[in-house]
Amino acid sequence: MSLDWMAWTFPTAVFFISIVVILAAMTIWQVLWPSMERRGFLPITTTPGDRLFIGLLGSAYIHLAWIGLTGLTLWIAFGLAILWLVVVMIWG
Repeated sequence: MSLDWMAWTFPTAVFFISIVVILAAMTIWQVLWPSMERRGFLPITTTPGDRLFIGLLGSAYIHLAWIGLTGLTLWIAFGLAILWLVVVMIWG
């Protein structure tokens, strides 16, 4: 029986480490300076943690759609995902 393991490349490790660091930073931020819920262009009231989750989820969907619908480089999808995340965090 052969076990096929995921190839943990350097970019994969950087991606997951970045997510952990962002989540830790958001946790520390909320413990030290709790924020109020607010309403932006999203149809619900959100906290910064909610907006981070929505932004990361949207970024994943942008990448999946990009892979499924185009044959272009993923760097363009990465740029769009970062833009989406910034917009949601600031104005969401």
